[in-house]
Amino acid sequence: MKKNASLLVSLLLLAVAAHAAEVTTTNRWIVKGTNGANQAIPISMKGFTGEVDAVLRFDLGAQGFEFVADDAAYFLVTGKNDGNVEGHVRFTATKQELLGKAYAGGSPRTQAHALADDIVLAVTGKKGIGLTKIAFKRETGHGADGVMAEIIVADFDGHNGIAVTSDNVNTVAPAWVPGHRVLYYTSYKLGNPDIFRQDLTSGARSVIARHSGLNTSAALSPDGAKVAMVLSKSGAPNIWIANADGTGLRQLTTTPDGDSSPCWSPDGRTICFSSRARGASTLFTVPAAGGTPKWLQTVGARNATEPDWSPDGTQIAFTRQAGAFEICVVPAGGGEAKVLTAGEDPSWAPNSRTVIFARRANGKRTLSLLDVPTQRVKDLPRILGSSSQPAWAK
Repeated sequence: MKKNASLLVSLLLLAVAAHAAEVTTTNRWIVKGTNGANQAIPISMKGFTGEVDAVLRFDLGAQGFEFVADDAAYFLVTGKNDGNVEGHVRFTATKQELLGKAYAGGSPRTQAHALADDIVLAVTGKKGIGLTKIAFKRETGHGADGVMAEIIVADFDGHNGIAVTSDNVNTVAPAWVPGHRVLYYTSYKLGNPDIFRQDLTSGARSVIARHSGLNTSAALSPDGAKVAMVLSKSGAPNIWIANADGTGLRQLTTTPDGDSSPCWSPDGRTICFSSRARGASTLFTVPAAGGTPKWLQTVGARNATEPDWSPDGTQIAFTRQAGAFEICVVPAGGGEAKVLTAGEDPSWAPNSRTVIFARRANGKRTLSLLDVPTQRVKDLPRILGSSSQPAWAK
């Protein structure tokens, strides 16, 4: 497998040289133009119709591919969907077939997602995200106590949405248990912002944190054994950790000005969070086992909040407020931050390349996908109501 991957990289370098660009040998995701800027991978596609064609174009477009004419493409995708979906991928420089597969079972839409994932894997060596799920908050109206919202689970492209809750109150901050169909979220169902756990298969749910004051922003450790959250039971909102069922509670931070938005490093050893300990909102890291919080520099991006650690451990996405909200990334160890696009609430896909986020348009918040290397944005289909706080299942 490694030999084939190395051969493909070598072939890519030869082919791309003819187009006056290059593919980085350490990451077949990335195509760089002559100006050094990251570019999408040029492919052409033919033979598909209707919904299958639309799904393939959306999935691949969201993962760093660009559709071009045959003579400008590095890869040619062909196939058909007269009954079941069938697809082929050919490397245009050598005519080598990288993929040839027919799909059966499930809907044409599901088969198209599966083909898109196989195309991504064949070309880049990375797993695709076509069959992944997201959860998010969707506003449903206004009640006596203010905004009402429910938690929705959908395919990553926004289709096949299903309401997880029907509490008719403000329900927010969904978080997945890694590797499981289980969500944590905050609901005002019992008259207080409490954290619930819900099994999406059985529908069973239980209260994880119902302390006095604020209980919110649950974040599950990579192994699903621990949950970090924001509680105000001791006064100011601080970061606390407990076992996944809420037992074994211990306080991790004691900032008097308040902390928010905890997230875990992929190795489960560190938690990143936002705090006002330095005045403006700033990112900090702290050992999950306990210790002194350490300032994480985000040079060029003040007022940093809502961090999310990439699954590969290399980057942290976050929101900064500079008049408007903007999505940024910074190396996981801190340093120069890069502003990518307008938006808020970033959440990494399992591929550590794509980010889902919320953006404000016409008085509502809608969900969009960001291809981080190329900074290309694709909007999800308009979902009824104002949608925000997306969380990608990993």
